[in-house]
Amino acid sequence: MTRTLADWPYPKVMAHRCGGALGPENTLVGLDMCVMAGCGGVEFDVMLSADGMPFVIHDETLERTTNGSGRVCDMNAASLMQLDAGAKHHRAFAGEPLPRFSEVIARCHVLNLAANIEIKPAEGFDVDTGEATARFAAIGWRDAKVPPLLSSFSEIALNAAAQVAPQLPRGVLVDRVPVDWEARCERLGAVSLHTNGRYLDGATARAIKAAGYRLAVYTENDPEQAHRMFAWGVDTIFTDRPDRVRADSP
Repeated sequence: MTRTLADWPYPKVMAHRCGGALGPENTLVGLDMCVMAGCGGVEFDVMLSADGMPFVIHDETLERTTNGSGRVCDMNAASLMQLDAGAKHHRAFAGEPLPRFSEVIARCHVLNLAANIEIKPAEGFDVDTGEATARFAAIGWRDAKVPPLLSSFSEIALNAAAQVAPQLPRGVLVDRVPVDWEARCERLGAVSLHTNGRYLDGATARAIKAAGYRLAVYTENDPEQAHRMFAWGVDTIFTDRPDRVRADSP
């Protein structure tokens, strides 16, 4: 079965949205700061522009993290590339661009960062976003020893990604672990379940691992709680504080 990924090649700690809280989220400078904090992997989000270009951004709208306004999917790539994605975090990062997925791929290779890519479709763009993300990822990591891990809350997007790049491992992304979690993972050929650490307990974590799946948790910033989760068998923790949360936390 697809879930028997004997070698889990991803770091135990990965920076949430590129660099976590250390820099502006989902930016190239965030990747640099992740490395400065000693973190070997990143999680980030991919969404499409109006003309089908994959960009790395979390929200469907631009206001929270950029100087733009409106929906990402309503703006073309040329317009998105003119936005400032750094100043909202701190004026020291003013002028930091909203990155294209291709730019993030290139920087991950330069910095030797493992990647978990969340396919983040705007409403109604699940198939297009899943296909485009998988296509870019398959090309961008064609010869990589560690392939990117694709995850999404959208089963439609994950299934679309699987049709384009079945060789790339997939993770099912949930908030609370649902009763039918195993059926969902099986249906999507997933190797891992990614869940909100706020609602996870040791018994559930051990059950997921006993079923043969890998387990990733978001977004844990407490070193002591991270340590407990690793003891439960959690494989990877996504954190906003890669400078604090370590594989051997606390």
